[in-house]
Amino acid sequence: MITFRLDTRSGLAPYLQLVQQVKHALRLGMLEVGDQLPTIKQIVAELAINPNTVLKAYRELEHEGLIESRPGQGTFVLKTLAGASLQSQAGLRRSLLLWLQEAQQAGLEEESIQALFLDTLRESLRRGVA
Repeated sequence: MITFRLDTRSGLAPYLQLVQQVKHALRLGMLEVGDQLPTIKQIVAELAINPNTVLKAYRELEHEGLIESRPGQGTFVLKTLAGASLQSQAGLRRSLLLWLQEAQQAGLEEESIQALFLDTLRESLRRGVA
């Protein structure tokens, strides 16, 4: 089951953070078709947020065809976003963990690591490398 987190410093609306986290879990194979998502009540209790925030996130995901709400049963995953590349993610994850260790050993803190990674990713995409 997915565990949600909210980052108040992200600048991203809480409902969009929930949507993004579900999509990430779908891409990484952490959620699969048929899996049940936490109830609105569970998320509200865990994150201390307004139920309408969770409802808005779930409606967005439902509108995109990724989940469906079944009255009296819960909310379930309808579609995955994991591609054929899911098999290669384990090796890439190991490489990325090594890179992150090197960055920490070089003295970079979390925000600097994120900035370096995102800037490099954007540059790579601009050049057509990624």
